[in-house]
Amino acid sequence: MTERIVVVGAAVLIDGRLLAARRSAPVELAGRWELPGGKVEPGESPEQALVRELREELGVEAEPVERVPGEFPLKAPYVLHVWTARLLPGSPEPAALQDHDELRRLSPDEVWDVDWLDQDVAAVVKVARGAWGSGTPVG
Repeated sequence: MTERIVVVGAAVLIDGRLLAARRSAPVELAGRWELPGGKVEPGESPEQALVRELREELGVEAEPVERVPGEFPLKAPYVLHVWTARLLPGSPEPAALQDHDELRRLSPDEVWDVDWLDQDVAAVVKVARGAWGSGTPVG
């Protein structure tokens, strides 16, 4: 059996809005939106990876709050695990530093205004249900 590689995604909620990041690379993902995050490195817990990835990609200091139920399949052998996260007091404002060219803070009414990566849609539905009590489906 092939070992699975965990990718962590962060549903960062800021003032009741979900932070979305638009990919600038690779070409096949560019222009689509995702929950920021990345691969868990050897010797690192998923929570540690989440903190590190948010620091590298967005320049923020954050902490994981709660794991979003479920595991979301990516291209084998990768699987996506998502946590809600919050910025720590004194953290800088999020900035698109690496892999992204734009950030948006989406209200419940705006969450489906962006073209989410296919693998993030199910996670965003669960986050929306948990954060706002509504999981309005796409379309």
